[in-house]
Amino acid sequence: MKHLLSLDQGTTSSRAIVFDEHGSPVAVAQREHRQFYPQAGWVEHDAQEIWENQRAVAIEALARSGLQRGDIAGIGITNQRETTVVWDRRTGVPIHPAIVWQDRRTSDFCGSMKAAGSEALFIERTGLRIDPYFSGTKVRWILDQVPGARARAEAGELAFGTIDSWLIWNLTAGRVHATDATNASRTLLLGLASAAWDEDCLAALDIPRALLPTVTGSSEVVGEVAGIAELNGIPIAGNAGDQQAALFGQACFAPGMAKNTYGTGCFLLMNTGETPVPSRNNLLTTIASSIGGRVEYALEGSVFIGGAVIQWLRDELRMIGSARECDEVAATVPDANGLYLVPAFAGLGAPHWDPYARGAAFGMTRGTNRAHFCRAALESIALQSADLIGCMERDSGIDLAELRVDGGAARSDLLMQIQADLLQRGVVRPTCVETTALGAAYLAGLAVGVWSGREEIASHWQVDTRFAPQRPAADAEAMRRGWSRAVERSKGWAE
Repeated sequence: MKHLLSLDQGTTSSRAIVFDEHGSPVAVAQREHRQFYPQAGWVEHDAQEIWENQRAVAIEALARSGLQRGDIAGIGITNQRETTVVWDRRTGVPIHPAIVWQDRRTSDFCGSMKAAGSEALFIERTGLRIDPYFSGTKVRWILDQVPGARARAEAGELAFGTIDSWLIWNLTAGRVHATDATNASRTLLLGLASAAWDEDCLAALDIPRALLPTVTGSSEVVGEVAGIAELNGIPIAGNAGDQQAALFGQACFAPGMAKNTYGTGCFLLMNTGETPVPSRNNLLTTIASSIGGRVEYALEGSVFIGGAVIQWLRDELRMIGSARECDEVAATVPDANGLYLVPAFAGLGAPHWDPYARGAAFGMTRGTNRAHFCRAALESIALQSADLIGCMERDSGIDLAELRVDGGAARSDLLMQIQADLLQRGVVRPTCVETTALGAAYLAGLAVGVWSGREEIASHWQVDTRFAPQRPAADAEAMRRGWSRAVERSKGWAE
């Protein structure tokens, strides 16, 4: 039996999963990495720590599977998107900590660019909005703030990459500097129509072309592992940003099919086929995959704080000890008793795009208790996602038949039921909710011949649970009206 090794580098941890040719996980290993918050609104990672953890869990997962490197047909990579690393090409050492996708340090710069009328160019060319979320302004910040960085970048001495590029560089001992089209489409630097770096966008952000990786397909061999005895010679054959990988892992291959990943944030993508659909409702247009020269597109809505609100209840407020406890406590009340929790800890993403919004709780009374906070936290995840689905349906002209779900928080039956009630549509959870890692494995397997095509991959997708609406539509509408009022009051809080 052929196997694939998937490297899933996320916001809070690095994982490696070995999949068999049926798409079933055989072995998994995982390690968390540190989060750094040097200033309010700043979020950083140690890129070297990420690499060391990812290398270690890859070796560990392979050992746990009982397989040898010769049993692995290929490696697929999927990663937290937009997180930005700049390193020295000669030494391979980063010149600054990785700036995480959640980081808001470039808010003022983004505001000045918008005020100057620059956003229209980026929306037209890249499908993205000018926002601190994306890599482009993070790269510029590093070049401007690290002494000598800009001159070194122009001289070709430095390399920029999202986390996939950083992993590929290290896996190949510095021989390959590449990214795939899905990750590149999250930088503010890639033309959607051309799937190539856009010179006008580079000029607008003052980023040297010499800094950038080669753009490859999502399913092709870009190199082989070198310098790691346990993995040497295994082809690196798949690469996609985590949300595009999840869309592929959910077998959303036809236009109009959509998935929502409930992780640290929530990310809703709808396949729109080979035509990029411009958004009229403040969503993003992005590349879904690039396979064999065929580029497919998606509409995307991004919620910055999804499952992270549960971590906040656990770690900062100490209301719960685990996500499971949050579910159990929330289930003791029928609703949040009028409490709305807006988790705008890192500003608001789509469709609001307000980097100055901040977290807030509205509707508290003397009777508000821990159970209501737990319930409101779960509802905030589902309400943000429901807002995005409404925008997506208006943009695409397609009424969603069902929503496929994945990610760690999708294991919560209560959250999925709340989501179905709010949408008044079916929510479908597959047997394997590790669809991000699975999508990377599928992309790699296609490139090395483990699977013949999308039809075979789709045949592996199986339903675990279907959640049908149980509450009347009037309840959902009332909840969403209250939510909209709360969101409006949270906007523009930070000065």
